[in-house]
Amino acid sequence: MVVKMSKAGVISHTEEHSTGADFVRDAILGLSDGLTVPFALAAGLSSLDNTSLVVTAGLAELVAGAISMGLGGYLAGKSEIEHYDSERQREIQELIDVPEEEEQEIVDIFAPYGLTRPDLEPLLVRLRADPEKFVDFMMQFELKLEKPSEYRSFVSGATIGVSYFMGGLVPLLPYVFLNEAHIALGASVAVTLLALLVFGIFKARAVGQTSVVKSALQTMSIGAAAAAASYLLVFLFSSSN
Repeated sequence: MVVKMSKAGVISHTEEHSTGADFVRDAILGLSDGLTVPFALAAGLSSLDNTSLVVTAGLAELVAGAISMGLGGYLAGKSEIEHYDSERQREIQELIDVPEEEEQEIVDIFAPYGLTRPDLEPLLVRLRADPEKFVDFMMQFELKLEKPSEYRSFVSGATIGVSYFMGGLVPLLPYVFLNEAHIALGASVAVTLLALLVFGIFKARAVGQTSVVKSALQTMSIGAAAAAASYLLVFLFSSSN
C-alpha cells in the first residue's frame, strides 16, 4: 500500500505542531515565573503585617513583570526570525558562490544512511532546477531550522505576559479578601502550593516527562523555597530596623 500525502498537508501538520509546542513552551515560562515571583514577594511583604501593602506592591510587580516578560518574549521571537533570515541569506550566497560544495553537503547528510551520490542524483537534479527549494532543503536538513511565523514574536510576547499575570494573581487573591496578613499568608501558601503542584503535573505532561510526580514536587518545592527565603529576608531586615 502506498500512502500519499500532499506537500501542503505535510507543511500544515508541521506548522500546527510547531505552533502548538511554542504556545505550550511560552505558557509554561509565563506561568512558572508568575506563580513563583509574586508568591515570593507577597510572602516576604506579609512579615510587615499589612495586606493593603501586599496587594498594592503585588499588583505593581504583576503589571511590571508581565510587561517585562512579554517584551522579553517578543524580542526573543524577533531575534529568532532575524536569525533565520540571516542564515537563509548566507545559504543563498553559498549556493551562488560554491554550488558544488552545497551539493556535497547534501551527499554528506545522507551518507550515514548508506546513500551515495548516484543514489541522490535525481534529488540533486530537482534541487538544481529550483534554487529556492535547494535553500529550503539546506535550511531544514543541514541547519535544522524551520521558518518562524511572522506573528511568532507577537504571539510569544502576549502568551508569556498574560500567563505571567494570570499565574501571579493566584498568590495575591487571599490578600484581597482577608484582612489579617498572617491568615492571608497561610491561605496564599496553601492555594499557591496547590497551584504549583497542578502546574508541575501539567508541565510534565506537556513536555512528555515520564515522572509526573517528581516534576510536580520539584515545581512546588522551588516555589516554596523562594517564598520562604523572601519571607525570612524581609522579616530579618524589618527586625533589624
